[in-house]
Amino acid sequence: MSDISNVDFERIKHKKRMATEDIIFYIFNTAFLLLFAVVTLYPVLNTLAYSFNDGNDAVRGGIYLLPRRFSLRSYQEVLFERDGIHQGAKVTVARTVLGTLTSLAANALLSFILSRKKFLFKSSLSLFWIITMYASGGLIPVLILFRYLHLTSSFWVYIIPGMVSAFNVMVMRTYMQGIPDSLEEAAQLEGAGYMRVFISIITPLCKPVYATIALFVAVYHWNAWFDAMLYNRFDPQYTTLQYELMKLLDSVSATTGGQGSAAQMTAANANTLTPITVRAAATIATMAPIIALYPFLQRYFVTGLTIGGVKE
Repeated sequence: MSDISNVDFERIKHKKRMATEDIIFYIFNTAFLLLFAVVTLYPVLNTLAYSFNDGNDAVRGGIYLLPRRFSLRSYQEVLFERDGIHQGAKVTVARTVLGTLTSLAANALLSFILSRKKFLFKSSLSLFWIITMYASGGLIPVLILFRYLHLTSSFWVYIIPGMVSAFNVMVMRTYMQGIPDSLEEAAQLEGAGYMRVFISIITPLCKPVYATIALFVAVYHWNAWFDAMLYNRFDPQYTTLQYELMKLLDSVSATTGGQGSAAQMTAANANTLTPITVRAAATIATMAPIIALYPFLQRYFVTGLTIGGVKE
């Protein structure tokens, strides 16, 4: 039977003091994260407020979280009054879906090959692809090459050149190298070939890195506009959404002569477009699909799926 004289009161006080320190840490940590969330969300909310505000009134400034004079004129111009934007949206959706799928498949297969220990040329090929991350032929040689390959004035110029990314390959390869070899060996003992190992063993365990790479590639294709201007500038059927929005913003800036001043804005030209509201509406319109896609991929942004699968 324990005696009260054997109780270590100093240890109890130390635990109580540590608990108090933990509480203080949690309070400061929570306050910091809340402040960080406010700083992060405020630009988005401010852009949203400007996008729903009247153009001439927005020039006055002073808009923070809510629109001062509600108007849908900017969204009407961005989404409904430009035929090129509709065509650009179709092309952008097509290149985003097809480009993400093909890029994910190509990068995954190459990463699987480079991650195999028995592959003789994995070091040489890895070095070759790493060099391409730091050096390129330049813009003019690439343009000439694409012309010789008949990729210009074509939809496939958006898909084929960017199908393989050295950075994405290295990220996938590193992740696949962390998968226990015993899983592959057990499958091979059952008669599975490399393709069966890749499909049935590697792919299910690589869902987190696949989701991450897919999100990176999808965001790149969705926001791309420079390749449309460079390779398909004179082919409206291959225009992209971002390129059309850039042309819209340039046309609005040229028409209004910039943002102007509040003294120059009168009731006669109310609800006209200004660059600040068009830019805000275009930003929200192009950002919304990616924000809607992210929650479906977020659950895969975890690691440790192989823990407990095999004990080495």
